[in-house]
Amino acid sequence: MDSKSNRGALLKLSDLRETGVNLNRPECVLSTAGGDLYVSDKAGGIRHILPNGDARLIGAQAGLIPNGFALLRDGSFAVANLADDGGVWRVQRDGAAEPHIMEIEGVTLPSVNFVWLDDRERLWICVSTVRRGDHQFRRDIADGFIAVRDQRGTRVVAQDVHWTNECRTDPSGTYLYVNETFGRRLLRFRIGADGNLSERTVITEFGKGTYPDGMAVDVEGHIWVVSVVSNRVIRVSPDGEQQLVLEDCDAAHIDRLEAEYLANRLSRPMVYDNHSKRLQNITSLAFGGPERKTAYMGCINGSRLAVFDSPVAGLKPVHWNW
Repeated sequence: MDSKSNRGALLKLSDLRETGVNLNRPECVLSTAGGDLYVSDKAGGIRHILPNGDARLIGAQAGLIPNGFALLRDGSFAVANLADDGGVWRVQRDGAAEPHIMEIEGVTLPSVNFVWLDDRERLWICVSTVRRGDHQFRRDIADGFIAVRDQRGTRVVAQDVHWTNECRTDPSGTYLYVNETFGRRLLRFRIGADGNLSERTVITEFGKGTYPDGMAVDVEGHIWVVSVVSNRVIRVSPDGEQQLVLEDCDAAHIDRLEAEYLANRLSRPMVYDNHSKRLQNITSLAFGGPERKTAYMGCINGSRLAVFDSPVAGLKPVHWNW
C-alpha cells in the first residue's frame, strides 16, 4: 500500500491491531497531535485515552447517550445526545454536563446523531430522523436535517436528508460532505459565506450491504466512508469513485438484511447485531499518530478500537493542536 495507485488496496484483517480497553459503545473517536484519543461512552460521557494507554471517564450524566462529539477550544466537548430527550450537551473537563443546544428557532431538538466543528469553529449538527424505534430505518423516509451554530445563532440549513449521519468539510472548506445511512448515499453541499448550504449533490451511491455511517477526509480530498453492519471502509474520490479498503462481514447476514431493507422492515437488532470475524460493527474513523496516518475506528459493539496504518494522511482537524 505504498504507492499512490494502491491507496485503496484491500487490507487484511491480520493488518489490524487494537487499542483501548473496557470501552463502552465507543461509537465515535477523536485524536489530537499530543496522542490523546477521546471516544464516546454509553455511561454518559467521554472516555479519554492517554498516550500511555491509561484511560478515564469524563462525565457520567444520566440521560445522556453520547454519539458524535466535538472538542472545543476551551477543552470542553459539544456532545450529540442519542437519547429521546435529544439536543446537544456541553461536557466540561471536570465532568460537569449541561444542556447546550436544546431547540432551534423554538422547535425542540430530537435525538441528535452527530456534531462536527469545522476550521471556522462552526458547529454542524446532524439529526438523522424525527422518528423513533424501528420505523426510522426505512429507505422511503427522508426527514433528517442539518443545522449549524455560528456567530449568527443556530438554524437549519438542509432538510429532507435520508437518515443524516456524520459530516465533514473538504480540505478547502468549500463543501460539506454528509452520509445518508439508509439512503445509502454520500451527499455534498456548497457552504456559503453565511454558513448556508446549497448545490446539493449526490457524490456516490452505495450498493448492497453498505450503510454509510462515519467518515473522515484525507489530505488529498478523498472521503473515507465507514459502513456499519458490513464493517466496510470505502475511500471515495471527490468525483465519486469508490475503492474498498477493508471489509469484515457475513454474506448470509447481508442477504437477510438486504431483503428486510428493501421491504422497509429493517429493525434495530438487525443493524446492531454483529456477524463478523473480528470487527465489532465499525461506525467511525479518525486519523491520528505523528503523521496522521494511523486510523482509529469507533464501533457499536466492541470494547476496544480497531486500528490500521493508512498510506495517506488524514486532514488536520481544527482541534488537532488543542
